[in-house]
Amino acid sequence: MRITRIYADTEGESRFETLDLEASPRELGCISNPMEVDEFYLRETPGLSNQDWHVAPRKQYVVLLSGAVEVEVSTGEVRRFNAGDVLLAEDTFGKGHRTTTLTYGPRKSLFITVREAA
Repeated sequence: MRITRIYADTEGESRFETLDLEASPRELGCISNPMEVDEFYLRETPGLSNQDWHVAPRKQYVVLLSGAVEVEVSTGEVRRFNAGDVLLAEDTFGKGHRTTTLTYGPRKSLFITVREAA
């Protein structure tokens, strides 16, 4: 199962990384290993909107439920994500990333915060 990670390197530059999550075959496809999470939020963003440079408030998964976005990291690389794509936002410091909604109408997202190890 493939997802995209956004992280900050030691210089504070945000970058993309493609991750292959370990998944086990099941009757109806594959399932990942369990993950410890704290909370989840649903968010609706207006269509054709821009979010200026920012860092993730904490380590979190972002699941696009509807719409499409373009994310630019501080190195200048840009990637497009569509409904069903999963991002792991870990750039909690540094220069950050910015997001542009590419579709008309509201974009719906699910934010799942990751439980930090005690």
